[in-house]
Amino acid sequence: MSEISTILEQRDSPLVLVVDDDVFMRLQLRRAMEQEGYQVVEAPNGEQGLEDYKHLHPDIVLLDALMPIMDGFTFCAKLQALPSGDRTPVLMITGLEDEESVAQAFAAGATDYVTKPIHWAVLRQRVKRLIQQSQLHRQLESANQVLQRLALVDGLTQLANRRCFDQHLYQSWQRLARERLSLTLILCDIDCFKAYNDTYGHQAGDDCLQQIAKTISSCARRPADLAARYGGEEFALILPSTESRGGVKVAQDVQYKVKALQLPHNSSQASHSVTLSLGIATVVPQFDSNPSVLVTLADKALYQAKAAGRNQYCTSQTSLY
Repeated sequence: MSEISTILEQRDSPLVLVVDDDVFMRLQLRRAMEQEGYQVVEAPNGEQGLEDYKHLHPDIVLLDALMPIMDGFTFCAKLQALPSGDRTPVLMITGLEDEESVAQAFAAGATDYVTKPIHWAVLRQRVKRLIQQSQLHRQLESANQVLQRLALVDGLTQLANRRCFDQHLYQSWQRLARERLSLTLILCDIDCFKAYNDTYGHQAGDDCLQQIAKTISSCARRPADLAARYGGEEFALILPSTESRGGVKVAQDVQYKVKALQLPHNSSQASHSVTLSLGIATVVPQFDSNPSVLVTLADKALYQAKAAGRNQYCTSQTSLY
C-alpha cells in the first residue's frame, strides 16, 4: 500500500506537507512535526508537492522557496488555482530574507514566512497557530453552509421553502427568457386539509404533509426542477424548459402517486382518501414581465380545479403573449 493510501485510510491528526529539495531539511522538519503529533508527507520539489496536495489536501504546507523544477513562489501561485487551495495555509521556509523576497512570497499566496536557520520553537508555534486558524475557518464555513441550507428548506417537509421557491423561480425566469424556452409551474393543494386536521389531529396532519411532500419531490426528476412547500398545505413544482403537455404529465404522475398512498380522509368532499387539486400554467418568460404573472395563472387554474369539485387538475387557458 502506498504512503498516500495509508494516510488517507488512517488520517487521524493534522497532516503536514513538507516541500523541500534538501533531504536533510525534510528529515528535520518531519521529526519536528511528528513530535507535535502531526502526520507528515514529503515532496522533493514543487511539482510533486502539487500532486501530493491534490490527493491528500493537507492541513498546512511547509514550503522551501528555492527549489529546482518548480520553486516555492510558483508552487504557491499554482496552489491558489486548485480547489480550496487558497484556503490551505502555506508557511514558507527559506534562507531568503530580503524585503523583495518576503513581498514576493506573500504576493504568491504564502500565509506566513520564516527564515533559515530555523528557530524551532517559533516554527512549532506558527504551525500550530496556522492549523488552528485553518480548522476554525473550515468549521465556520461548514456552519455557514448549514445555516444557508436551513434558510432555504422547510423544516417540516424538508422541501424548498417559499424563499427558495421565489429565488429559483426568478432565476429560471431570467435564464429561460434568454433561451426563449417554456417555464411551467404547478401549484398543488391538499383537498379539505382543514377537515383532515380536525378529524385526525395535527400530528397526523404533519405526517400527511410529509408524505405528500416526499411524493411531490419524487416527481421533480431533473436537476433544474424544484419541489417546494408554497405555504400551509400548498406545494409547488417549478419545471423549467417544460411545455404545457409536459406539465400535465407531471401533474398526472403526482396524482397517481398520491392516490397510491391511500391516506384515509373520511372528511373529504372529494374522496375517502387524501387527494390534490392542481393548477398548471406555462409561459415563455420575457424580460419585460415578472414571474409573479406565472404564479397568478397557476393559482387561477388551481382555483378552477377546486371549484370543479377538487381531486383534479386544470391548465391555464390564458396566454400572456
